[in-house]
Amino acid sequence: MSINFKNIKEIHFIGIGGIGMSAIAEVLLSRGYKVTGSDRKITPMCEKLISKGAEVFAPQKRENIKKPDLVVYTDAISEDNEELQRAREIGVPVLDRATVLGELMKLYKKSIAITGTHGKTTTTSMLATIFHHTNLKPTILVGGNLDEIGGNVLVGEHDIMLSESCEYKGNILKYFPTTAVVLNIDEDHLDYYKSIYEIEQTFIKFMGNLKSDSTLIINADEPNLIQIKNSAPGKVITFGVYQDADFRGVDVTYDESGFAHYKVQYNGESYPVNLPVMGLHNVLNSLAAIATSVNAGLDIKEVVSAIEHYRPVHQRLEMLGEREGVTVMDDYAHHPTEIMASLNALKNAHYKRIFCVFQPHTYTRTKILLNGFADSFKLADEVVVIDIYAAREVDRKEVHSKDLVKAMQERGIHCKYFPGFDDALVFLNENLKSGDLFITMGAGDVNTLAHMYLEQ
Repeated sequence: MSINFKNIKEIHFIGIGGIGMSAIAEVLLSRGYKVTGSDRKITPMCEKLISKGAEVFAPQKRENIKKPDLVVYTDAISEDNEELQRAREIGVPVLDRATVLGELMKLYKKSIAITGTHGKTTTTSMLATIFHHTNLKPTILVGGNLDEIGGNVLVGEHDIMLSESCEYKGNILKYFPTTAVVLNIDEDHLDYYKSIYEIEQTFIKFMGNLKSDSTLIINADEPNLIQIKNSAPGKVITFGVYQDADFRGVDVTYDESGFAHYKVQYNGESYPVNLPVMGLHNVLNSLAAIATSVNAGLDIKEVVSAIEHYRPVHQRLEMLGEREGVTVMDDYAHHPTEIMASLNALKNAHYKRIFCVFQPHTYTRTKILLNGFADSFKLADEVVVIDIYAAREVDRKEVHSKDLVKAMQERGIHCKYFPGFDDALVFLNENLKSGDLFITMGAGDVNTLAHMYLEQ
């Protein structure tokens, strides 16, 4: 369903406090629409929207739906939601968040969609940093809080939109960017997709949303992206480290802090890149950002200089502090590939020992990728696994964190299970020593434990 925004004056968001919903709501507020919304409680993001003129209700209930011209909901909202049911009863058009984001892209002359299983938030944030320091001022929507733009959204001055674009439930098929960036694809969102083949086919279909004058920027190192690349109707730009690419990273090294340094080869010239972040995965993310920036018309010398100002988005190998010589970090990694990438990056920083507390995210992902998770922690010296974070799922008693602990122990990994934060904190206090790294990993609320440790 397409939207004629000219016929819309008032829009209601069910779940307006979410990272993606609040960003869209703020953009629409800036364009003069009346915005109302609801959530389970008033969050800081809700308060920000209220300060900008939105009307936000908590909790969610039928009475919150008056007579808006459009109601927007997220994938996290169930069909029995009172407000969703009320909107349908009175005949108000109802659309999911991804559809509205896709329609919003059409309002901009240029739109850049950052897609892929891993690295979307980081790459979008790197681009936001580059644009900020080169005076390109697009509207930016990112799936995390970035200090550079003061949160998860920035309303720009130029007719360009940059957005993080997720593939969950086939959502990318609702996006129509002028530039699409595909970082990688991997087995994920397995409560919806049945195989990586289905994910690949979804991305191939997504290429059908691009026009002949569009641009695809794609990772040349990923063999499972070849068919996607070959399906693009317009210009294709490649980036990578191992394969020949339009933007190729070479001579990658790491300093004592684990930060990456390399040279990017482009058009027969080499340009030094100094990243203030760790890991080969971030080299690839930065190459994608550099390629996208140059394609947007920026000078590559200005781009590689600007990216040095990048500071990680919150929860991406984020340094939280230090206590009695123990470094404390938090990372959003909740997939085996992400965990391995983060631990590989941390090994370059030469900590005495790495203590990782992992909170599995969703029962479906944990069950299907259990062996992958068990393998992914081999570089950690000590692993603690706490109870699974259910998110949108119900516990059907098919998998437990203890199953993951057993699988790790069978692989010779030092691993323990604790149900919650308090027991895990006791273990950490008894075992952490000066020079160690303590990192929380997961997409739930496991970073609470990191703050508990620091605030003792």
